[in-house]
Amino acid sequence: MAKDRTIVTLLLLAPFIAELLSGATRLSVIYVLIPEVMTWGCGALIIRELVRRWQGARVSLLLLAPTLAIAEEIIIQQTSLAPLVFAGSNPTYGRAFGVNWIWLLAMLVFESFAVVLLPLQLTELAFRDRRNAPWLRARGFIIAGAVFLLGAFLAWFAWTQNYCIKILHLAPYHPPVLYIAAGLAAILLLGLASYGSRGVALSPDRATSKPAPPLIVGIVAALVVYPWQFVIALNFNLLPHLPFWIALLVGVAYTGTVFLILRRLSAAAGWSDLHRFAVCGGATVAVMVWGVTTLWHGRRLDQLGEAIFIAVGFAFLADLGRGLLARGKSQQAEQKTYA
Repeated sequence: MAKDRTIVTLLLLAPFIAELLSGATRLSVIYVLIPEVMTWGCGALIIRELVRRWQGARVSLLLLAPTLAIAEEIIIQQTSLAPLVFAGSNPTYGRAFGVNWIWLLAMLVFESFAVVLLPLQLTELAFRDRRNAPWLRARGFIIAGAVFLLGAFLAWFAWTQNYCIKILHLAPYHPPVLYIAAGLAAILLLGLASYGSRGVALSPDRATSKPAPPLIVGIVAALVVYPWQFVIALNFNLLPHLPFWIALLVGVAYTGTVFLILRRLSAAAGWSDLHRFAVCGGATVAVMVWGVTTLWHGRRLDQLGEAIFIAVGFAFLADLGRGLLARGKSQQAEQKTYA
């Protein structure tokens, strides 16, 4: 039963954070949550199980997480290949050689983080006793794979064959076979790199300094995650005259800087589950702010839905935080007893 709750939590958290909290999926179209659970949820679960089965560490997970984003952007919904059709987007900005480069960068980072890394960390914090164990047996792995493929087909059909053609009345778009092959090759290479780096530690030598207080860690996480919304907004005429190659370089540099900041924080001696929770909580709050700004001028129904989603998100974080605090105090009391 505990295993089932663990799996269901990850299946729901992946689309909840990436789609509902961010404002990408709104209450007025909540029915699309079904294929999102099938693709995002099962995709995150499969990535987690692969890393655990070959006993990979954080480096292995970081390399495998982008494969789901590549599958989404190049193969499933193909939004990084077809001209952008979102309301308010600029279909020409950042587009060269048949690729929406700014959108591709923005989604590779966002989907890797919000679909895989963040939901997985929160789920493993919620079920700490099962964080190092596989959650699926062979049959469960096959079922998850089948559900993922079905969800991917539904998402592909609903977006490329129905919405874009029948609702937006666009001409059918057929991505070059070479680009699809390149996407599949990138997924394969990242998978091999993830497997090959399964014994590589992200921080082999932990620092002796004490970590910053969890509250400070959470604030830092929120502050470094939130600006990524502006990279996404570049596709919506935020800086239409900025050369897109400069935007790409800045985006890559910023991603690397955030990675180094979080790596530095987590390398301190005494880094605990409370600190991990602070990083996840701060990042989730940043995504919530994205949702508010995204729907600021949206429909009342969607604004109400976003308020409900954020309330549920805060309730989940508060409950998880209380549990971690109680556990930490209990461990401190035990240490004093046996000291």
